[in-house]
Amino acid sequence: MLDQPAASHRARLRDRPRLDFQDHLADLEANGLLVRIDRPINKDTELHPLVRWQFLGGVPEDKRRAFLFTHVTDSKGRRYDIPVVVGALAASPDIYAMGMGQEVKDIGEAWMRAIANPIAPIAVSAPRCQEVVLTGDDLKAPGGLARLPVPVSTPGFDSAPYLTATLCVTRDPDSGIQNMGTYRAALKAADRLVVRMVAREASGAGGYLHWLKYRKRKLAIDMDELGVAGALAGAPIEIAKSATIDLDVPASAEIVIEGLIDPEKLEPEAPFGESNGYVALEAYNMPMRVTAITHKRAPVFTSIISQVTPSESSVVKKVAYEPLFLSHLRDRLGIKGVRRVVMHERLTNLRPVIFLQLAEGTPRSEVWRALHGAATLQSNCGKIVIAVSEDIDPASMDAVLWSLAYRTNPIEDVHLVPHRGGVQGAQYGPKTTDSGMLVDATRKYPMAPLALPTREYMEHARALWEELDLYPLNVQSPWHGYGLGDWTDRWETFARRAATGDWELTGNETLARQRGGLTPETPARFDDKPKKPPD
Repeated sequence: MLDQPAASHRARLRDRPRLDFQDHLADLEANGLLVRIDRPINKDTELHPLVRWQFLGGVPEDKRRAFLFTHVTDSKGRRYDIPVVVGALAASPDIYAMGMGQEVKDIGEAWMRAIANPIAPIAVSAPRCQEVVLTGDDLKAPGGLARLPVPVSTPGFDSAPYLTATLCVTRDPDSGIQNMGTYRAALKAADRLVVRMVAREASGAGGYLHWLKYRKRKLAIDMDELGVAGALAGAPIEIAKSATIDLDVPASAEIVIEGLIDPEKLEPEAPFGESNGYVALEAYNMPMRVTAITHKRAPVFTSIISQVTPSESSVVKKVAYEPLFLSHLRDRLGIKGVRRVVMHERLTNLRPVIFLQLAEGTPRSEVWRALHGAATLQSNCGKIVIAVSEDIDPASMDAVLWSLAYRTNPIEDVHLVPHRGGVQGAQYGPKTTDSGMLVDATRKYPMAPLALPTREYMEHARALWEELDLYPLNVQSPWHGYGLGDWTDRWETFARRAATGDWELTGNETLARQRGGLTPETPARFDDKPKKPPD
């Protein structure tokens, strides 16, 4: 359970998200979801590793917090006058929910409604993001980008401090429609960045396609994401004209870095620890000459925990992707037996490995439709898809492996599917097409009960454990025994007698049933009929 301060936010979720980031930080702190660190912290060597421990150190998901660092230094001994916050976007689903103004369970649906019903932004003058404007000589060292406390995300591998929670805005040269995307940007000089806008041969991010247009004047992107943001917020997003270039930016942004990208030049960028969990190796990407830096009078610099999952970026995707896949299977494909979709997070980065939980009695044809549906909704999702029955917790790898071990005949229940695109992070291997694996690990026939005490006895024992004030439990499924179809009224009677001390009655009964010519392996079926499995 959440501790009381953090849990209390559920009763106080607003009707709409905060439109000012520092108001959001205040909400997090008021609800026990933010930790303030006032001692000196080196942004180059200490800041990200410290926050990373809450993802690697066995801290329960609902205990993760945002970290606000108020005394930021670097390896040269410099102290910065701008605080840094990490984890404030989505260190946990509860933090994400606070920012969205939605219960966690409603976030996926809120995204889909917003995409379908955008609200156009509105222009304002004298925006807060331009309370301070730096241009010209103010962009030279030690000013410009060097003034910003940009952390090193993966000390020991990263080649530079990187902007990570970066909303990059570009404009289509033909339609005039803006595109927004979150891209990494390496600091190169006080007035120069190199931005990676996800360049791919067949498809790419909006910023990359705009870059191609300026270079070749082709392709089209036709959605301004600020309209989707407005729909999520329930009100138009206020925008303002940038100080030195012809782009509109969110008026309440903490910091705005303006600049120009030359479509004729590329510059080496990386290594950098990427969200797929591997270090992105050096490659040529897009240099940006900074023309202005504007910000609030007292801004907060935001960085995001990404790289190896679980991470802040994987929480953002998981909370939205799982409802999206569930809706696709259950509503669009009409597979009513699908109960849950769980995208595996730890190390695998969500998208390659997907678990489907299906109701008991779902026809095998529907199981296979669900497996194929999950594997084909998005090209980079569902390399391995495993279907399990309703009694298996798809969020427990132990439970899934148990199901694989005892409920699959691999030659029948595992299908290999050719001609898949490679998953993110596979670009450093051989340049061949990938393949997928679909596994039906559902229960296909009655099985004997799980050999743990049944629920009533385990619940009573847990109460005793807590009464004795023993070591705190970390309960994982399965934690009690239950039937799986192969159970009879007679055996239920035997079990009840054993629990009430009347086991000798059973001995008298089985003595009367002694027969010759049998082996210990002979099934004791007789005329019993299976009964409903006990809880």
